[in-house]
Amino acid sequence: MKLSIIIPAYNEGRTIHFILDKVKAVQLIGGLEKEVIIVNDCSKDNTEEAILNYQKANPELNIQYRKHEVNQGKGAALHTGIREATGEYLIIQDADLEYDPKEFNIMLQPVLDGFADVVYGSRFADGKPHRILFFWHTIGNTMLTIASNMFTNLNLSDMETCYKLFRSDIVKSLDLKEKRFGFEPEVTAKMSRYPKVRIYEVGISYYGRTYEEGKKIGWRDGFRAIYCILRYNLFV
Repeated sequence: MKLSIIIPAYNEGRTIHFILDKVKAVQLIGGLEKEVIIVNDCSKDNTEEAILNYQKANPELNIQYRKHEVNQGKGAALHTGIREATGEYLIIQDADLEYDPKEFNIMLQPVLDGFADVVYGSRFADGKPHRILFFWHTIGNTMLTIASNMFTNLNLSDMETCYKLFRSDIVKSLDLKEKRFGFEPEVTAKMSRYPKVRIYEVGISYYGRTYEEGKKIGWRDGFRAIYCILRYNLFV
């Protein structure tokens, strides 16, 4: 049994070794092996060099490296990673340090216990630590989650979370279109209609970044998310 860890990367050359160290250190429950699939979305910095150097220095970590010759967006990088994944389960991990791989096992537990097919890691549930940053981002995330829930009839608390764990056969069966940050509402809408799918949510930590530290999502992505909520729920 294997967990495929999909890491989309764009201009993360300074920090990607930190997240890979954290992924490497995790001992997965249930005896699962790790497959790390890094998709470099045509970075302009030394991201590729940093990944290849890390891969060479850490042969014991199963790293599969893919790159886009043209920048296409986070969603497109995820499409590539999902397509290449060979594990029975799949989780999305950003290349920055906002989410902690130590919590992979929290995500895996409901799946391995036989209760869940999909697990969302919520930044707003449970008593996990989270960095205090942007008020309006929190309001925006809450509004987008509520809007998504109204159409999907789910009761998620954090639709926009990066941490989503899937049974690989399910997510591979979805016809995903969005190439940027619209991935989150699209995959949620399409997942909610999958026959008899069991979706769970667990509380996770969140160590957010400022824009100076490399955060990329902006207000335009919020408007795109609204469009995607309407498109992928109303126009099936």
